[in-house]
Amino acid sequence: MTAPRIDTETLRRLPKAVLHDHLDGGLRPATVVELAAAVGHKLPTTDPGELAAWYFEAANSGDLVRYIATFEHTLAVMQTREGLLRTAEEYVLDLAADGVVYAEVRYAPELNVNGGLTLNEVVEAVQEGLAAGMAKAAAAGTPVRVGTLLCGMRMFDRVGEAAALAVAYRDAGVVGFDIAGAEDGFPPADHLAAFEHLRRESVPFTIHAGEAHGLPSIHQALQVCGAQRIGHGVRITEDIPDLAAGKLGRLASWIRDRRIALEMCPTSNLQTGCATSIAEHPITALKDLGFRVTLNTDNRLVSGTTMTREMSLLVEEAGWTIEDLRTVTVNALKSAFLPFDERRALIEDVVLPGYASAL
Repeated sequence: MTAPRIDTETLRRLPKAVLHDHLDGGLRPATVVELAAAVGHKLPTTDPGELAAWYFEAANSGDLVRYIATFEHTLAVMQTREGLLRTAEEYVLDLAADGVVYAEVRYAPELNVNGGLTLNEVVEAVQEGLAAGMAKAAAAGTPVRVGTLLCGMRMFDRVGEAAALAVAYRDAGVVGFDIAGAEDGFPPADHLAAFEHLRRESVPFTIHAGEAHGLPSIHQALQVCGAQRIGHGVRITEDIPDLAAGKLGRLASWIRDRRIALEMCPTSNLQTGCATSIAEHPITALKDLGFRVTLNTDNRLVSGTTMTREMSLLVEEAGWTIEDLRTVTVNALKSAFLPFDERRALIEDVVLPGYASAL
C-alpha cells in the first residue's frame, strides 16, 4: 500500500521548524537585482526569473566548493545597512508565508564588512531587520520566531571574533554559533579555542560536518569540540555498515542514543553530491532507525527550494506521511537553541494542533 498523496496547499499550511538556513543563500531574486543595481554590482542576468534559474543551475554541480562560490552575488548586495535590513526582513516574511513558525537563521558577519560596516553594525542591522519582519508577520496573523546563529568561516582566521560576537549578542536575538565554509581540509578542531570559549559562556553551537568530509569531521565536531548539533551529518551512514539491518557503529550509536540532532538538507545534498536522489537520501533511513533527524532548506535561493518543497519531495519520492513530517518538526523544536519552556510551548500549542488538524 502507498500513502495517500498530500496536496501542496496542505503541506504549505503545516507548521514548520527550520534549523539550518543561511541568510545569504535565501534572498529574493528581485531583491538581488534591485540591490545590485543600487551598488553597481554586475550580475549574470538582471531578469529575476532568469537569475533564480542561474542560481539553481550553477549550484547543481555536485561540488561543494563551486556551490559555495554562487554566494558571490548575494553577498555583494549585503554590504550596507540598507541591504542587510531589507534582506533580513524579507527573509522572515518569506518563511512566514511558507508556514514556518520557528527558524534559526545563520550567517557570517565577517562576510558583510566589505562596505565599511563593523562586525557589530552588521549584527545589529540584521537583528533590526529580523525584528521588523517578525513584527509584520505577527501583524499579518502568521507569527514566526527567528533566532540567529552567527558563523565563523572555518578557512579564515576570524572564528574567534565571531564566537565573541555570539556571546556579546546572546541577549539580543543571537541564540547560538556555527562554523561554515569549505569543510574538506579545514577541520573543526582548528577552532577549538573558540568552541571552548562558547562552552565556558554557555552558548550552544552546531558545526557543519559530515558533508564534504566524512566521519572524522563528525567525530571532531562532537567529541573534540563539543557541538550540540551537526549541520548536515549525511555521511554518518559511513558508520552504519548495514542501513537496512540497523547495525550502528560507535559514533552513529553515540549520535542516536544521545539525541544529537542532524540538520539534514536533502536538495542541497543532491546539489553538492552527498546524495544521489531524494528517494535514496539517508534522511529516511536515519529517521526510521530513530535518529533525531530534522528537515531543512540550507539555501532557499541557491537550491531553488522552500520547506514546503522539501516536504513535498519527501512525500512524493520517499513515501513520507504527515506523521513523518510531524516527527521531524518536533525533532527540530526539541533541539532548537531556545529555553525548554519556549520549545515545549511551540510544540504543544502550535505544532501538534497544526498537524492534528491535517490528519
